[in-house]
Amino acid sequence: MSLSPQLRARIVRYSELRPCTNAFIDARSPGSDQKENFTIIGPGVAENPHQYVHIRERHGFNIGGARQPPRCPTSLPSHRPAEVFIVQQGTWRFFWGEHGDAGEVVLEAGDAISIPTSTFRGFENIGDTTGFMFAILGGDDPGRVHWAPHVIEKARGFGLVLLENGTLVDTTLGESVPEGGSAVQPSTRKEIAHIRTPTVEEMMRNVVRHTSFQANSASPLATSGVREASLIGSGRTADGFASAPIATPHDFTLRHLALDPQARTRLHARDCVEVLLVHRGRIAWRNEASDSVELDAGDTFTVPRGMARQLEAVTAAEIFVVRGGNDPGTVRFLDNQRA
Repeated sequence: MSLSPQLRARIVRYSELRPCTNAFIDARSPGSDQKENFTIIGPGVAENPHQYVHIRERHGFNIGGARQPPRCPTSLPSHRPAEVFIVQQGTWRFFWGEHGDAGEVVLEAGDAISIPTSTFRGFENIGDTTGFMFAILGGDDPGRVHWAPHVIEKARGFGLVLLENGTLVDTTLGESVPEGGSAVQPSTRKEIAHIRTPTVEEMMRNVVRHTSFQANSASPLATSGVREASLIGSGRTADGFASAPIATPHDFTLRHLALDPQARTRLHARDCVEVLLVHRGRIAWRNEASDSVELDAGDTFTVPRGMARQLEAVTAAEIFVVRGGNDPGTVRFLDNQRA
């Protein structure tokens, strides 16, 4: 299989992900010091200016990743835009509240959660092996992280200083606060008054379980052995989907494609941004210009707007599909095959 250099640059293999181990101010705090952060598409929200970005092209959303060994938790940040996690590997506990004690929910491989905006949240790999999650943040500029006050206080003793401009200074690596730089101080009660603390019931409405995915038989991509389910999406869309289980607007939609071995979609095109996150198995992607490539679990591929594409399952496969906008629009078919 062969792929043009232009398209090859749009693939990020799981095996080629470049982690940052000190992306945030809590990176030296005991328990959080073994986590790896990835910026796959877009600038992301890392505070370390040395965080590697795999694909810088603007998509209208950001895609990142988190990989952590067992019993490795994160601290408690809040984000301005929508934030969605998809569990690729492992078992993860999500917790929230200023001190992480307002509630918790456990997710398994294939589950997804949308964290309400302006909520202090954290997560921990509670499985027995290394875990990995994809993360999706709405908007081209996801803004800065707002940390729970005690996180800033705790980090002071571990050599990391967060500046008011959002830059992280790691004094353990010989870096120093630049002249005129000002360090972030723990937020006051007034400054965190807007932070939300959802109930467990409210948070569960933002969770969709892999075991509960409902394929839409009216999906334009549905053929023998191909099933598409909507996970995040608000309102009826032009391609025949009603509101998804998570129905709040995110400025992107999230779908799930399941393909039986050798099943394939028709050759088709879309005018929206489309990113494939391979969850399980192996798929072959091709266009009408003789470009083709096989993608494996954990790989990411962003498809150019308007380009013809076809997916075929080399083995039974599952793919999470992120499309730009709250309505991904219609599908144009480029073959003579009957639906």
